[in-house]
This record gives sequence, structure tokens and C-alpha cells, in this order.
Amino acid sequence: MATYAIGDVQGCHQPLLRLLDTLRFDPTADRLWFAGDLVNRGPESLQVLRFVRGLGERAVMVLGNHDLHLLAVSEGVRKALRKDSLGAILEAPDREELLGWLRCQPLAYRGSDFTHVMVHAGIPPQWSVEDTLARSREVEATLQGPLYRDFLHHMYGNFPDTWDERLEGFERLRLITNYLTRMRFCAADGKLDLDNKSPPADANPGFAPWYAHALRRSAGVPVVFGHWAALEGRAERADVHALDTGCVWGGRLRAMRLEDGALFHCNC
Repeated sequence: MATYAIGDVQGCHQPLLRLLDTLRFDPTADRLWFAGDLVNRGPESLQVLRFVRGLGERAVMVLGNHDLHLLAVSEGVRKALRKDSLGAILEAPDREELLGWLRCQPLAYRGSDFTHVMVHAGIPPQWSVEDTLARSREVEATLQGPLYRDFLHHMYGNFPDTWDERLEGFERLRLITNYLTRMRFCAADGKLDLDNKSPPADANPGFAPWYAHALRRSAGVPVVFGHWAALEGRAERADVHALDTGCVWGGRLRAMRLEDGALFHCNC
């Protein structure tokens, strides 16, 4: 029995199956954690959604920015982008069941058997793990509540860009969502730089990777995350584990066994 955390699948169903063969995944005993972005850009997003949903309690996931984009497109809040590959989901006979399941997923997850916490993008330096889980629940409650469509309308945008506990309403929810699903670089006070998608060495003045700040309150708790393919799986921190190794861009799909940190890959 083992638990594996897997990086951004992004519609790459066949590589996922090959990776699970490498792991000798046993759906009756093993568990999978997916670090978000199950869908988009790859050719088989529908198959990935159906597969992960079909695993039931054997799999958990957190929402990534591409998963949220799918929900927004499905509601007509955003137009599909030229590079999107979401059409098969939107036209599927089980579309509503799949989308309903997706919007019930968390933005941050901590299981009972491990100290690890999983997010798609990162945790701002001024939040503890408990803060992260609590603020994730604020967005989750909205996604699953009567203001679901209103939230999707207000979800997009880069401001506010710095955390303030006094933030309210959709501005507060937008910033929480940006931290957990879009962040790469930030300043020590949590100010976001959402435009820079480069490797860490190319940080703009005053900014650093979210995990590199000396006073990070989640330090010491193992964090697994995806989203940042330019890291190539190297976060250079013992308590931070980067899982996005660029499968959809021709790289590899990564899994990490939580029990011992062992890494497994499938070329894509």
C-alpha cells in the first residue's frame, strides 16, 4: 500500500496510464494525490477526468488554474482560448456529472496519514498551513454555493496582489485563488508577480519564488505542488516538492511516493 502525488496531467491520459504501470498502481490498496490541472492543452482531458473521478476515494486532487478555467468556460464566463483542448468535455453526455464533481474539489489538501499539504501553485510566505486550509475552504464554499457563477465572473484579474486580512468579498476570494492556483513569484510580504513564468534565476527585483522567503510560515511542513514547469522538478528546498515536470510540453510526468519521497517518471 502506497500513496503517490502526481504532477500536472493536463489531458495526457496515456502517459498517466504508463506512469501508473511503472508504479504498479493497485487501485484496491494504493492512493493517488493529483496536484491540479488535470485538464487542458493535452489531447485527452475528457478521459483524464473520467478516470480520476472513477477512482472514487482512492484519489484526491486540488484544483489548478486550468481546472478553474474549464469551469468558467463551461458557464460561458470565459471564451475558450485557441490553445484550449476542452471541447470533448463540454460536449460529453456526462458533462454535468464531471463538472459538478470538479467544482467540489478543494484548493488545498492535507490528508490524515501524512504531514504533507498539497496545493497547485504555492503558499504565500505569510500564511501558515492552517491559514491555507481555512482560506481554501472559503473559496470551496463559494464554488459549491449559490454564488458559484458570480464568483467565476469575478475570479479573473491580478489585483489585489497583496494579502490583507481585511479584504472582503470577491476581491478576497480572487486573491486566495491566485495564491493557490497561479502563484510562482512573490515578495516577502506576499505581493504577487503573476506575469513572470520564468525559472527562479530570472526573478524580477524584489521578488523570489514563493518557497524561498526566509520567514515563510509554512516552512518545515512538506508541501507538494505543480504549476511551475520551468522549475523542471527542482525546488531546492527539503520541505518543498515540485511535481510539474512539463509532461504536456514534451517533458515527463512525475509521481512522488509520500512514504519515502521516491520519484518516478514517464516520458511524454
